[in-house]
Amino acid sequence: VQLQASGGGLVQAGGSLRLSCAASGRTFSRYGMGWFRQAPGKEREFVAAISWSGGSTLYADSVKGRVTISGDNTKNTMYLEMNSLKPEDTAVYYCAAKAGDYPSASRADFGSWGQGTQVTVSS
Repeated sequence: VQLQASGGGLVQAGGSLRLSCAASGRTFSRYGMGWFRQAPGKEREFVAAISWSGGSTLYADSVKGRVTISGDNTKNTMYLEMNSLKPEDTAVYYCAAKAGDYPSASRADFGSWGQGTQVTVSS
């Protein structure tokens, strides 16, 4: 599956952004999907994941209550709605896909990655 992330940008602390991840190449509903992020000098970390058909979700504790992951099968697109953004949310955000229709917080489970979209939150 090929993934294209978009929607990043510069926003003030407390603001909101919605990231999108467009998928192509394979039947979207057979995959679990997720968002990860990588800040400068840090390892890539889990943000959120979703099982496509069942709608089960996982969230990192650092974003729980502030972000919502969702998907639209008709558009083969996954979304990450982020609210109450903080400077520490600044990172490149990557979308990813994995075999098996269940969510996972493990990078190792995801075999397909998008190119990343930059999110910068100013204080």
